Amino acid sequence: MDVKQQKLNKEYQIYVQRKMPKSNLLRDCILAFLVGGIICTIGQAVNNLGKSYFNLKTEEASAFTAIVMIFIGALLTGLGVYDDIGKYGGAGSVVPITGFANSIVSPAMEFKKEGYVFGVGSKLFSIAGPVLVYGISASVLVGLIYFFLK
Repeated sequence: MDVKQQKLNKEYQIYVQRKMPKSNLLRDCILAFLVGGIICTIGQAVNNLGKSYFNLKTEEASAFTAIVMIFIGALLTGLGVYDDIGKYGGAGSVVPITGFANSIVSPAMEFKKEGYVFGVGSKLFSIAGPVLVYGISASVLVGLIYFFLK
């Protein structure tokens, strides 16, 4: 790289630093903690409801909770509310299972105009797909290691 190009790169980096919005890390961490905690508290309430009101066993109540929370995340994404929660709560909205529902529904909604096959069908797992692939691969690898070490 020549001297002129290096100077341009440095000037560009300075420009980017000036234009980049400043974030308050402590505030962002607290909001992420609170939003994630609220979502998890709602999940625990759904679990308790399943156990007490519907008389579900622990395993059944856990499945019930996952289904309800995924539905809530998908519904809020469809209504445009989950994006606002994500803007406010940052990573706190991504960690719970509702963030998974959001990552599946968002691209599907974005590409709906391209049709159900080439739009929704092909883009449905564009964000969650790599997470699923690597998550399943890692669990298989850990399972094999556990199997051979045991």
